[in-house]
Amino acid sequence: MALDEGTVARVAHLARIRVKDERLKPLAGELDTIVNWVEQLGEVDTNNVAPMTSVVEMQAHWRQDAVSDGGYSDRVTGNAPDGVADPEGAFYGVPKVVE
Repeated sequence: MALDEGTVARVAHLARIRVKDERLKPLAGELDTIVNWVEQLGEVDTNNVAPMTSVVEMQAHWRQDAVSDGGYSDRVTGNAPDGVADPEGAFYGVPKVVE
C-alpha cells in the first residue's frame, strides 16, 4: 500500500497533529514502511497458536472481593494539613459546600 501526501495530511488532521508541508513526503515514506510491516504480519499462519495475554506464563493473583476501610485510616488522615483531619482521626473535615 503506497501512502501519498494527501493521505498523510488527512490522517494528521484526524489525529489533530500539525505536520508541515515539507514533512509530508518523508512521513509518507515512513508510514508506508510501517504499514508494509503490519501487512507482513497478516501473512503469518496463526491458526494453531493459542491466544496469550503475556509473553511470560503467569497466574493472576486473586484476593477476596470484600469491602473494607483498609485498616489504616490514621496513616491516611495523618497526611492532612493541620485542622483538616477530624479530631477522632478517621475522617477528613471539609467546608460545607451545599446549603
